[in-house]
Amino acid sequence: MPKIIAVYGSPRRNGNSAALLDQAVNGARDAGAMVERIVLRDLRMSPCLEIYGCKKSGDCVIRDDFQALRDQLVTADGVMLASPVFFYTVSAHTKILMDRCQSLWVKKYWIDQTPVGMWEPKRKGLFIGVGATTGKRLFEGILLTVRYWFDVLDATLWKSLLYRGLDFEGDVDKHPEYLTEACEAGKALAASLEAG
Repeated sequence: MPKIIAVYGSPRRNGNSAALLDQAVNGARDAGAMVERIVLRDLRMSPCLEIYGCKKSGDCVIRDDFQALRDQLVTADGVMLASPVFFYTVSAHTKILMDRCQSLWVKKYWIDQTPVGMWEPKRKGLFIGVGATTGKRLFEGILLTVRYWFDVLDATLWKSLLYRGLDFEGDVDKHPEYLTEACEAGKALAASLEAG
């Protein structure tokens, strides 16, 4: 049974990205995966303080909720992340998590000296991005950020679901096809992980 961590990055508990990720979680569970939901706004997590206490072992020396979440991420088979777009990147809650994963980058590239691009993927990632505007370049920045974050998790960006024109809570309900697509993506991710 594949283990998936679903990371909710929105500052809104019932926002559009959360509704879409709920559907992906349901789909993955229906396909037999064990899915743990993590709501970042509920965690006590400091931003990275760039003190490089992680240089010795690759472990972040700031003690808060990050350690348990890091352990879950690096032992999962798959990672789902959902975030609204804020200034062409992820939400502040999501960015704090990503920046704290600098310790994983230090472990991978400084301590273990893994050559860039020369690692074997251990997990697969699904990203759900939601933006209010309809701009052509809306997701360029956020996708770059997500790809590099998945890199430190030894994950490939297996699939991205990107939705424009969703701003206010409940806007996604006007697009049931988006919710269906997210559910199907969750099922497909679980099936892909099960197949190896």
